[in-house]
Amino acid sequence: MEAPHAKVGIGTLIFKDGKILLGLRKGSHGATQYGGPGGHLEYGETMEETVYREIAEECGIKVKNLRLLCVSDLLTYYPRHYVDIGFTAEWESGDPEVLEPHRCGGWGWYDIDNLPGEPFGCLPAYINSYKTGKRHFTFPKKD
Repeated sequence: MEAPHAKVGIGTLIFKDGKILLGLRKGSHGATQYGGPGGHLEYGETMEETVYREIAEECGIKVKNLRLLCVSDLLTYYPRHYVDIGFTAEWESGDPEVLEPHRCGGWGWYDIDNLPGEPFGCLPAYINSYKTGKRHFTFPKKD
């Protein structure tokens, strides 16, 4: 059995016409919460490669102007422990499609100040960082 360890997660806050792309999560931790495209950093892959791969795998759109947003120490779903690295990007082309139906219940563009439901893990940090410029967040364990 593998010893518990922290994993690296990468997510992206994608903007189009003043709105952000969110999907309803299914399956894994955070089910029924809304979040952007993202996933695990794979060994030998750069953070930027992870962003583009995850977006292609999950919703099939193209983005541009990728920028580092923030880093979070996420213990919210303990015993899962993630160091999450958030990015922003601008939509370039394509319509979001549900390419992983076992993980996402649908994509939509939402007002950043009027989310459709409960936000996933680091989404509050992404939004806070975008609005304030703060770059590091810690999310403690939920009781």
